[in-house]
Amino acid sequence: MDPVSPLEQALHAARALVLADLVAGEVAEADVVSLVEDSVIQRRWWVEQWPEGADYVAGLVAQDVQDALLERYGRWPLCPVCGSGDPHALDIEPELGRDPHWVCHKAGVKVAAVGSLGRATGGMPSS
Repeated sequence: MDPVSPLEQALHAARALVLADLVAGEVAEADVVSLVEDSVIQRRWWVEQWPEGADYVAGLVAQDVQDALLERYGRWPLCPVCGSGDPHALDIEPELGRDPHWVCHKAGVKVAAVGSLGRATGGMPSS
């Protein structure tokens, strides 16, 4: 059996992390999971062109899915920190970097690492 390449490892990890956050937010329906798969396909090409970008794939896939959800359904994930005012979505920081986190710019806090949103929202914890 051939070992899994670093590219495939990064893509599988990104898929798993974003799916964990979607499950925690109870929005992991089949059409939403398809958005994750579409992003992974597009990011595979991107990382093939720039292999050093493999460390950034999880944040980029999360952003892709967030953008696609906004176009189709609305903001996701909603901020669990701000209890009053208009509901608003969390953002990914860094936009292009290692160790991506969901952050609330309104409150100025890191909410959770990508893949760990369930712990921050009281949803299902990711493993």
